[in-house]
Amino acid sequence: MKKPGKRRPRHANEAAESGFWQRHDSVDFVDWKNARWTRFPNLRASTRTISLRLPESMLDELKALANQRDVPYQSLLKVFLAERIARERGTGAFRADVGADGISDASSLQLG
Repeated sequence: MKKPGKRRPRHANEAAESGFWQRHDSVDFVDWKNARWTRFPNLRASTRTISLRLPESMLDELKALANQRDVPYQSLLKVFLAERIARERGTGAFRADVGADGISDASSLQLG
């Protein structure tokens, strides 16, 4: 691996920086031989509030399933969506951190 020769540019905002890194390879700007692993325990994924209309019977069933597992129904819904997205993409790797309740996948929820 060659030593990076370019200086990382400053960006006006996060969107500009994101666009820059989509067009450039970090190898030209970062010496990865000196990189170290780090953890960000308080980092949370960005979320967006949406409005979703569901049949009442479906919502009631979701709430019943969540109640059986002693988790919030919104968290259970996020787990279901994340698993389905992973299955549809064929990766099995989609991971959505769903909140303070600590649920990150449905495997521990005895689905089936």
